[in-house]
Amino acid sequence: MLPVKNQQTALEVFRSLPPVETRELAGLWKGHGIPTGHPFDGVLENLGWFGKRFTPDMRADALLFRSGDRRLVAIDPKWIPLRLALRFHEVGRMRVASSLFSYLQRRLRARAPVASLKTMVFGGVESAAMVYDHQPIVDHFRRIDADRIIGAMTINGDDRIYFFELQRVNGP
Repeated sequence: MLPVKNQQTALEVFRSLPPVETRELAGLWKGHGIPTGHPFDGVLENLGWFGKRFTPDMRADALLFRSGDRRLVAIDPKWIPLRLALRFHEVGRMRVASSLFSYLQRRLRARAPVASLKTMVFGGVESAAMVYDHQPIVDHFRRIDADRIIGAMTINGDDRIYFFELQRVNGP
């Protein structure tokens, strides 16, 4: 995990890293949050977040969660009340949230990829980004090394950035 203490340090590390080409992202990636004091710190992990999957046609399963021991379920984030989730983020780290989310996974399942990969400018650098179809969210990416990238999730109208790391599970 990258050595960061807060949002500012994470942003400095992020900006110091090289860009990523969208085509390099194709495949399955396992993720974990980077604690920086963001309201979502620990929430995704509590809900069983696995990571992301990018397809060669530049589409993405933005939120993959574990279901049972071996199965991954792609969730459609359009059903997530984003402003409420930010406001009541403490609930997302509770055991009851994990149990409820596990129960709701079937209803929240995505029928197809729910985001697109594009090249965008963030912090003055052009790099790969994932734009959610039905939420005001963009995940910007930079390269850590050949098999790891850092993501900076931005939400339109919110200045805070949620940082996460992805590690490649398989190739394209």
